[in-house]
Amino acid sequence: MTRTLSPKAPHAPELGLLARLLGPLRVTGVFWYRFHGFGVRACPGWLVAPLMALFSGFFFITLGRIRRALAANSMAVQGPCSWPRAQLRAFRTIHQFAWCLTERYEALCTGTKMKFRMVGEDHWRRALDSGDGFILATAHVGNWEIGAAESPEQARRRTHLVREEESDPRAQEFIRRLISERFGDQFVTHFATTDIGLGLRLRAFLTEGDIVALQADRPRTGGTTVTTSLFGRPFKIPRGLLALARTSGVLILPAFTLRTGRRSYEVRFSAPIRVTASGSRLESDAHAGRFLALAIEDVIQRYPHQWFCFHRLWPELSR
Repeated sequence: MTRTLSPKAPHAPELGLLARLLGPLRVTGVFWYRFHGFGVRACPGWLVAPLMALFSGFFFITLGRIRRALAANSMAVQGPCSWPRAQLRAFRTIHQFAWCLTERYEALCTGTKMKFRMVGEDHWRRALDSGDGFILATAHVGNWEIGAAESPEQARRRTHLVREEESDPRAQEFIRRLISERFGDQFVTHFATTDIGLGLRLRAFLTEGDIVALQADRPRTGGTTVTTSLFGRPFKIPRGLLALARTSGVLILPAFTLRTGRRSYEVRFSAPIRVTASGSRLESDAHAGRFLALAIEDVIQRYPHQWFCFHRLWPELSR
């Protein structure tokens, strides 16, 4: 397990020349964010499922790099397979992603309530009942945003959602405004940037007893990482999350929100992780990072088509 610098966000989709030329019309541009938000307001309920299939097929065909990345990454989880089966895996993942996005916008734009079933609820309640701040560590699996925002128990605490910066600043502002309008001051959105003061502010929030929700599987560009393993292959965990837990003296509670049906989710909590402050910091971070990777691996294994990693993690796997 080693400490390295992350040259780029490893799960983010690669943007080619055409995507850059399209500007707001590219897949990560503000046009699609607004279009999706408009769609959940205007579309009749009976039309949602056919549109999900239609747009999933459209993006499956047009987003070749993402399609190939999903097919390749699936080999690590589900094993080798034929080319047609790999394409089916990729389509199923894109289709699940479309549903998760749609239900995110339903929750944020229309206030639609989702149904939640908790697994490992004792871990969650003990963290809340302690009165101490803690870190909710999740990953790009399932619908992490509505899991952080919709849980009624979090009404007791202020929660800080730390999101990646969007490639389109207008898309970033669109999401920030939606969350602010829906939840007010109860949920505060922060964007992971090169601002070194963010870590200090998050530490202060934790000291005050707040909850900080962070993603544990996508290191910030240029950020330091701890290399552990996922499905027997090298995998990088952002060291900033581990350092924040260590210096704040708080627990990391792995939490994942997995889609089980229409507007239905399973919120799965794993055993909390403590990053010890004694001994070698690197060894302590690596030890905690390994347990965090195991929690991520477990939910990916259970819900392989809800692992939304749009960049090929391991070049040796190809389809």
